[in-house]
Amino acid sequence: MSGFLRRRRLLAPGLGLLAVTGLACTSVARIEPVPSPVDPPAAFAGTEELAAARRAVGWWEDLADPRLAALVEEALAHNWDLAAAAARVEAAIASARIQGADLEPQIGVGAASRRSKQNFIGLPIPGGEDRVLSTTSTSSGLSFSVSWEADLWGRLRARRSAAIFDSRAAAADLEAARLSIAGQVARAYFSLVELALQQRLAERTLDSRSRTLERVEARYERGLAPSLEVRLARTQREIVAAAVLARSEQLDAARRRLEVLAGRYPAGALDSAPELPAVGAPVPAGLPAELLARRPDVVAAEERVYAALAGVGAARASLLPQLSLTGSTGTASRELGDLLDTDLSVWSLAANLLQPLFQGDRLRADVDLAEASRDQTVAAWAQTLLRAFSEVEIALAAERLLEDRLAALARAAEEADRAARLAEDRYLAGLADYLSVLESQRQAFDTESQLLAARRARLLARVDLVLALGGGFEAERPTAAPTTTPALRSPSAGRLSAAGGSDEVPHVR
Repeated sequence: MSGFLRRRRLLAPGLGLLAVTGLACTSVARIEPVPSPVDPPAAFAGTEELAAARRAVGWWEDLADPRLAALVEEALAHNWDLAAAAARVEAAIASARIQGADLEPQIGVGAASRRSKQNFIGLPIPGGEDRVLSTTSTSSGLSFSVSWEADLWGRLRARRSAAIFDSRAAAADLEAARLSIAGQVARAYFSLVELALQQRLAERTLDSRSRTLERVEARYERGLAPSLEVRLARTQREIVAAAVLARSEQLDAARRRLEVLAGRYPAGALDSAPELPAVGAPVPAGLPAELLARRPDVVAAEERVYAALAGVGAARASLLPQLSLTGSTGTASRELGDLLDTDLSVWSLAANLLQPLFQGDRLRADVDLAEASRDQTVAAWAQTLLRAFSEVEIALAAERLLEDRLAALARAAEEADRAARLAEDRYLAGLADYLSVLESQRQAFDTESQLLAARRARLLARVDLVLALGGGFEAERPTAAPTTTPALRSPSAGRLSAAGGSDEVPHVR
């Protein structure tokens, strides 16, 4: 065994020399910081007339609706789309580990055994010239091998960096998916509550139309109303009855959609709150544009730019010489029992310096491809930033406009309700015709329905603003997205726990 250790010492100087050489060489694949392709304003233009707010974490809690908060937390824990995004993060981290393994020596131990038979014909053998002489032999071997490529120009390090940036982009995609799922749950929940309120409004309106029909029929029986008014009253009642059924259908579909978002089986058994929640804290004045730096899609786009830059460096480094060292040691013997005999040892040490000369323009094309990919990711980054600014400004403008719209609709709904009551009283007193009653009732119903829809739109605008800002109004960047797959629930198998977590990959710049 002492001979085996001696042979390992023979390989050590060569490996150490190449390690020092690799560290001393200048890397052509160094990654430099990239300036933002879009010049942001100091603050968003739409916040000049808005008051102060509170915090960003758990933005749905500001709406003070326990049902909504529970549904969001449930969806974040059990949604299957989030599970897929978390699995993509795990895959990206594993890819980064694979790329990093190329920087380390590759060590292997092998054992081999071979048995062969060889025939000899035409030899002078006593007893006849046609006889064949054959021999059978057995050989065995035990080997220990080491191979390593000196990363002279940073090609392997650039590949590892690109994989790390890709993994961080995948983690940002996961955080973006979490924000998106929370926003989808909030939107679906507000739609559910609004549809429930619309159904109650339709049911109340149906009761009102039924009472009106009874009064019209009573007047007709006393000869105080023509048959046309009875027909119109019956038509109006059936129209509202059909609206009640339509609202019931929409409400059932909304329940099932929300259950799927929450990771539940779509049984249609989800209850909603009796009223839409309040909007919550007002928007702070002078929101800094730097808030967009924490948006997960912006972060992911930036990380992909650096991954593409690392890819360009790796492609350019592939044009330069590659130095690798390979060594092996072991024993070879015809007898299996002699494999540990140091007198039968064999070893080899080889250094290989390869300079690519001609590969059909493949390496140059790889550089062009990497540079085109870099330009594409930079353009996508710029477009992501512009879209983010646009979403914030649109949502801020909607905050103000919807507030004014709500106030106008509230006044209109109050006036329409009074007009409907007055028209009905005048009709019963014989001072107005039934067409005025129908028109006033229709306006009252439509205005109340529009008011409910506007209240939901006001809440959706707040959700859009929160998501456009990356999660709230504070400038603090949110914590990194988890790299573990959430626990999931199957309708038939209870809870299913998926793959576990992994160590965080460092951010290499």
